[in-house]
Amino acid sequence: MTNGNGTPPEAAQAPQLNVLAQYTKDLSFENPNAPSSLQAQGQQPQINIQINVTANNLSEQEFEVVLSVEGKAETPGKVMFSFELAYAGVFRIVNVPKENLHPLVMIECPRLLFPFAREIIASAVRDGGFPPLMLDPVDFVGLYRQNMERQMAAQQTGQA
Repeated sequence: MTNGNGTPPEAAQAPQLNVLAQYTKDLSFENPNAPSSLQAQGQQPQINIQINVTANNLSEQEFEVVLSVEGKAETPGKVMFSFELAYAGVFRIVNVPKENLHPLVMIECPRLLFPFAREIIASAVRDGGFPPLMLDPVDFVGLYRQNMERQMAAQQTGQA
């Protein structure tokens, strides 16, 4: 039995996640103390990385998800390099229950974008004269839970 277009009814209702586009939305790399920052340093720099995920509805089934990664490498009193990357994708999501849509957009979509963002950052740092910075894998489930807890706390503070 088919649903009129040749596909079985169960296949027509299968959840789908399609990547329609991926792109660098914004990229900045700074090496403010070159060329002295490229010389051998007495100690390893302290590297701080911040990651954030945002999403915008483009239509009922399409979402733009932006994975923002900021980082800075410093030795005491001196910035070695810093970067900011906003890497985005447009995703079409079909046949996903409404209650599962937000976690899917905020966890699975950035998980698909991350390897590409990681490569862009590694290349930018390498092109800046440093060894490539290979970001560790990100726990997007943990990041999602953290953000949800922060939002709940903010709502409770606002209601008090």
